[in-house]
Amino acid sequence: MNYKMVGRFIAQILAIETVFMIPPMLIAFWDHTILSAKGFGCSMTLMIILAAILFFFCRGAKSRFGAKDGLVCVGISWIVLSIFGCLPFVISGEIPDFIDALFEIVSGFTTTGASILPEVESHSRAILYWRSFSHWLGGMGVLVFLLAVSGGEKGSGFTMHLLRAESPGPSVGKLVSKMKQTASILYVLYMVLTVLDIIFLLFGGMDLFEACCTAFGTAGTGGFGIKNDSIASYSPYIQNVCTVFMLLFGVNFTCYYLLLLRQFKAVFKDEELRTYILLVVASIAIIALNIRGLYPTLEETVRHAAFQVATIVTTTGYATADFDLWPGLSKAILLCLMFCGACAGSTGGGFKVGRLMLMVKNLRRNIHKVLHPNKIQKVRNNGTVVSENVLESTNDYMAAYVIIIFFSFLVVAIDGHSLMTSFSAVVACFNNIGPGFEMVGPTCNYGFFSPLSKLVLIADMLAGRLEIFPILILASRSTWTRK
Repeated sequence: MNYKMVGRFIAQILAIETVFMIPPMLIAFWDHTILSAKGFGCSMTLMIILAAILFFFCRGAKSRFGAKDGLVCVGISWIVLSIFGCLPFVISGEIPDFIDALFEIVSGFTTTGASILPEVESHSRAILYWRSFSHWLGGMGVLVFLLAVSGGEKGSGFTMHLLRAESPGPSVGKLVSKMKQTASILYVLYMVLTVLDIIFLLFGGMDLFEACCTAFGTAGTGGFGIKNDSIASYSPYIQNVCTVFMLLFGVNFTCYYLLLLRQFKAVFKDEELRTYILLVVASIAIIALNIRGLYPTLEETVRHAAFQVATIVTTTGYATADFDLWPGLSKAILLCLMFCGACAGSTGGGFKVGRLMLMVKNLRRNIHKVLHPNKIQKVRNNGTVVSENVLESTNDYMAAYVIIIFFSFLVVAIDGHSLMTSFSAVVACFNNIGPGFEMVGPTCNYGFFSPLSKLVLIADMLAGRLEIFPILILASRSTWTRK
């Protein structure tokens, strides 16, 4: 383990987080909310001191970096990011309990959107901005941002290990030959789409603060709202804009890059994208038919159906209606979409459409092998043969996915809440969705859980956002040996 390099990398992460706390601190000064300004000021001071200490003791670190070091960097970076990111909540007194504050910021950085706050409108604009911006920062990933800025260690494979560990999906590739350029392209596309979202929201009558916070949650597919009813009180135009952009941010960003290169045929032939679109359209149609009569007009029925499908499949977590009151079929579809998630390489969470496709294709291949044992058969995706390593890692991910969900469910069930409340809370947190069913529905919050359950759900949110393995590796004893 290259401890000095890991320490230096953590110092860089702390420096970046310090810079990103400047805007909410300025908002606090502008609004004369002194306690909020104190919270951000003290947190920034602590981070600067720790970053300076790490830089001093980790100077002269060797640039040799392996896969294990990259995964450890990812896991520790997100934990450190969250611990210091929650300090403004605690120091300002707006969320005085540390576990509650940690839950809130982890939910923000992992783009989950599950909140312990019973209502949000009483909180300062600085705190609300930081909650929403944590979605935007965590959506593409703070480490991807660091790669876009610095490029990592040249020639060490360092950047690829980090990008592979933090990027969602069964496999990670480079858009261009250099990883720094790949990270830069991803963030430019991310920022352009975010700015477009803000512009469309401004046209709908939102002020700049509301538009930015809403766009941050939409872009990061997070879902922290600045109103108690999430998006329900906004106009149909605003709700439709959010629906469209949630679905856009659920698309693999490689497709947007191919569109810029005018490779339209490659985008239209992308199997994952076509499956994603078909899944969304079919779900909207079935739910709209199932909930007809609950709303006065067809437009309102389709709008609510489309919004809830978009917010669940992209794991955003905004709400315009209490879908917990919908018929059983509609809730069953939404529960399935919670597991499915968006496309690989997007800001969405969940199991990923691409991973489900690979599992189905591999299952079909294995069935055919039983019938024709001497025939060589390969799994293909977009006409390209999928390597056995990718298929094996997909199966490993599935095994870890199921084990973690059921173990977490058993621990959370100790609190004694209903099975659907406990199970949907675990699924919603692990898949970075936010709202679940019953006591954690779209009109409720997670504040009633015990500290133990909150810690389990915090671990679930981190494991789900980081594709499980960086968190599991931190718990492995062999990770910390010098052999």
